[in-house]
Amino acid sequence: MRRIAISVAASTMTLSLAGCGVLNATGDPSDASPTKGNDMTVGVLMPEETNTRYAEFDYPDIKNRISELTRKQGRTEYANAGADSKKQVSQMEKMIGEKVDVIILDAVDSHAIASTVKKAKDAGIPVIAYDRLAEGPIDGYVSFDNELVGEVQARTLLEALGSKADSSDKIVMVNGSPTDPNAKQFKEGALSELSGKVTIAESFDTDKWSPDVAQANMTRAINSIGKDNIAAVYSANDAMAGGIVKAFNNAGVTDLPPITGQDAELAAVQRVVSGEQYMSVYKPYPDEAEAAAEMAVAKVQGHDIQFDALTRDRVDSPTDKDIPAQLVTVNALTRKSIKSTVIADGIYTVDDICTAAYKADCAAIGLK
Repeated sequence: MRRIAISVAASTMTLSLAGCGVLNATGDPSDASPTKGNDMTVGVLMPEETNTRYAEFDYPDIKNRISELTRKQGRTEYANAGADSKKQVSQMEKMIGEKVDVIILDAVDSHAIASTVKKAKDAGIPVIAYDRLAEGPIDGYVSFDNELVGEVQARTLLEALGSKADSSDKIVMVNGSPTDPNAKQFKEGALSELSGKVTIAESFDTDKWSPDVAQANMTRAINSIGKDNIAAVYSANDAMAGGIVKAFNNAGVTDLPPITGQDAELAAVQRVVSGEQYMSVYKPYPDEAEAAAEMAVAKVQGHDIQFDALTRDRVDSPTDKDIPAQLVTVNALTRKSIKSTVIADGIYTVDDICTAAYKADCAAIGLK
């Protein structure tokens, strides 16, 4: 069932709620009788390290917001599973054993973690699913509108093809991990835009979102279809796009077809500047991270009005229905929108992007 994304970013929602007296923007918990005060421990479980966003953006923003909301009394316990679902189960069981007050979980394998989510529930520890919708009795979910991500990728890809777009154009789809429920939604969103407009010549699901696996699959596609017969490549994220670019380079292709991505990683933004990658999807991580922190603190402190205000959407997982959720909107990042996205939001500076290797390309698009 497709759910409708909220039309405002999480940070905007926070401010508007504060203005209504629903959520105190300073983090003052005195607006309700809390079940627990500011002295809390929040467990934060992230899925993998290939994508740099978790260590560089998500966790620091979660940690900082929890500190603000709890007057610097709240603590965070962090663990990254390195794309190992069994390791993540052990990490979560350790947090349950340590009796953390709440867990923010970005699952490696949404199905494999379900029984551990149940253990947390039985131990009285709420679980907020983050970015990926874990199965089991989770208390809330914050992520981006994942089908919209796929739609934005596909629409931008078709725009890149322009008037040349034809149903006979051969597209290669390099999708995400089959254990990540988001990957399925990205693919569904993309296919809703691409179907009937182009030919999907090859489609791959990529174990653990591995750039090396993506590169190997793209090499197979190039050999099968022909390097000059691929009109565009749908890559579900930036790390895999990097592997795809390597496959084309190894095949001697210098004029690359349009390639999509997601996450606005610095290396990907630089590839967009240089023309190696056509686009990425910019997902405002601070909005997502701060929303998760706010949900977690409200849940622990018993601020039900705050929690309900932060979770006005509903989503379904294979095990549970009508899960309280917040879905944050996304934006296409192309050469034209770098300034209005990652630079405007302070994710990167021009100096970060326009290193010596990219200065000429930056100057050519007026990025200086």
